[in-house]
Amino acid sequence: MVTLLAFHIPEVRVKWICFCVGEVEMKFGHFSFGCIEIGDATYQHDAIIDRGQILKRKKKPSKRFQNKFGHTPLSVEEDIPWKCKQLIIGTGAYGRLPVMEAVKREARRRQVELLILPTAEAIERLGQDSEDTNAMLHVTC
Repeated sequence: MVTLLAFHIPEVRVKWICFCVGEVEMKFGHFSFGCIEIGDATYQHDAIIDRGQILKRKKKPSKRFQNKFGHTPLSVEEDIPWKCKQLIIGTGAYGRLPVMEAVKREARRRQVELLILPTAEAIERLGQDSEDTNAMLHVTC
């Protein structure tokens, strides 16, 4: 006998949130498991916001820590957008992206305020306080 298990992944809806990074206006729309809408584009990968520029997160340097965490964590091996006063890390729809302790230590060393929140909350926080803020937004888990 075969038992099939189905998992329902609820959609997380975010109202349009608009904020400015310097002179660049950012608009967040739809966010659901696996994709995020920023401006007129939909991204199906983790996104980095670095001084108004949207980049793809390159997590390959962190892959070597995957066995320890059961998921590829955020490590200092990655290109983290440190040139800011505040860095918001969106940890996914369910808040499960591991953030390694070395990242937290590096943020303290650089005197960067680090906020680690589920991605929907991270987007809302970006809408409230985006002055000199960068972000890394995980779109799954």
